[in-house]
Amino acid sequence: MPDGAGLLADLPSLLQALIALPLAALCGTVLAFRPRRRGTPPRDTAVIQTQILLAVVGAVIMLVVGASLARAFGIVGAASLIRYRSKIDDPKDAVVMLSTLTVGLAAGVGLNLLALFATAFLLLVLWWTESLEADPFNVFMLTIQTKVSETLRPKIERLLSANHAIFELRGSSEEALTYEVQLPLGKHLGRLSTAILAVDTTDNTAVEWADKKGRK
Repeated sequence: MPDGAGLLADLPSLLQALIALPLAALCGTVLAFRPRRRGTPPRDTAVIQTQILLAVVGAVIMLVVGASLARAFGIVGAASLIRYRSKIDDPKDAVVMLSTLTVGLAAGVGLNLLALFATAFLLLVLWWTESLEADPFNVFMLTIQTKVSETLRPKIERLLSANHAIFELRGSSEEALTYEVQLPLGKHLGRLSTAILAVDTTDNTAVEWADKKGRK
């Protein structure tokens, strides 16, 4: 447990972090959300998150390193273990691992207030960047066999909208309607199918859901 004198000695690093970390987050955000030129591909949310987090982690690393060459070599060596020993698909997860390494190093060299503030600030940045992610969904091909497709279509589409589905009509004939439907994760297909069947009072409707693989 650090004593009072040790915490007082940490105050300069904490005061520096109070300025450096928000500034790094702001600069990283400006760069991540820079105006997109016409013709360039849309930006990946995970990449945007990673860019912002890297700016903050970089600031924390420099606060930990200070003028110590030994600390700098220690961070480089530890970071190389994350790169070569860990199989990580999401770049954001790699940055989070680097973040935990950095705050651990800060605590290890006695910069306790910096470690606590950096942890709290990184949690705040993570919470904000993860709120940028789109809600997870499943993609289905919905086929509705019916003899009254034209009459049923507006009712079906109102029902899908009411269930927060994103849909696109892919096929229409006198006896069938086909939609590509994005449904929020966890939406109960059975209940939605029952609601679709209830729309047709003639009882001549059949509903089929096909999971569309390869998209999430």
